[in-house]
Amino acid sequence: MLLVLALAAALWGIGRLMGAPRVARGYMIGLLYVGVLMVHLVLPEGHPLRVATGDSAALWLVLGGFVALGVGYAWVLRRVKGRAEAVEAERAPVQSSETYDEGELDRYARHIVLRELGGPGQTRLKKARVLVVGAGGLGSPALLYLAGAGVGTIGVIDDDVVSVTNLQRQVIHRDADIDMPKVFSAQKAMLALNPHVTVKPYKRKLTAEIAGDLLADYDLVLDGTDNFETRYLVNRAAVARGIPLVSGALSQWEGQLSVFDPAHGAPCYACLFPQAPAAGLAPSCAEAGVLGPLPGIVGAMMAAEAVKVIAGAGQPLRGEMLIHDALWGETRKITLTRREGCPVCGGV
Repeated sequence: MLLVLALAAALWGIGRLMGAPRVARGYMIGLLYVGVLMVHLVLPEGHPLRVATGDSAALWLVLGGFVALGVGYAWVLRRVKGRAEAVEAERAPVQSSETYDEGELDRYARHIVLRELGGPGQTRLKKARVLVVGAGGLGSPALLYLAGAGVGTIGVIDDDVVSVTNLQRQVIHRDADIDMPKVFSAQKAMLALNPHVTVKPYKRKLTAEIAGDLLADYDLVLDGTDNFETRYLVNRAAVARGIPLVSGALSQWEGQLSVFDPAHGAPCYACLFPQAPAAGLAPSCAEAGVLGPLPGIVGAMMAAEAVKVIAGAGQPLRGEMLIHDALWGETRKITLTRREGCPVCGGV
């Protein structure tokens, strides 16, 4: 047996010195193995060649079995590795100057390595057009994170100006921005964070006359306003255009958010709140107060939901409402259902 092993080693070594491929050297040793088996199967017991090669075919069959297992295992590993590399290649972004500006791939590297986003997800973000209604407490963090995430076009509509009372929670604005229209202050901060995005500021109030045409230019809308009139208006326009609405709300220590998307079977805002509450039952932040970091928490969650909806990642809060209680450090979710006969989304 030692003679055969030495001969196999010599064949491998000579083949390597001659520059023969590994596959060819493997075939040579395979032929040697077959020859040894033939010796044991054809020649009678006690024959000198059988004695010189181990005198038993069983040992060679066992050895061949182990070698076959090893070769099979290596083949499976190569196949798995090949498939993994193919998947990674498909998910990798196209590094083209026509798609990404210089330095953008490094900027979004932490997104691209996420399995749920990858190159395709980041490209969808770059191509997306998102409208944010309100550049206040909820809009501030949402706008910053959307810009940082590389959402290609971000619209922001608000008719207010920055005041000193905003700075306790509206982190997109600075003390130097006091008396500046919020949309321009927000635009300045977003472009300072990421000059590769396009920001469209609309310094005006959202009205029924312009809502439909404005939302028609966008794929997704975030509502961070603090009055029911605008919330109902945004909801109607989003349902009419068939685009998802990420909506957030605040009250003192508590915040809530949901993705209203009847086009995908989820309820709309009017399903949950058929009519505005009576005066005094839902005071504004100016009347009731609000914890400074709370809009940052909920606004960042709104941006996360927007990224998920755009990229098709995970499970957005469609048909669910997330409620965060900052005072007691509790977060919970409740299930929402469409309201039969809803005048806004009943026909969708």
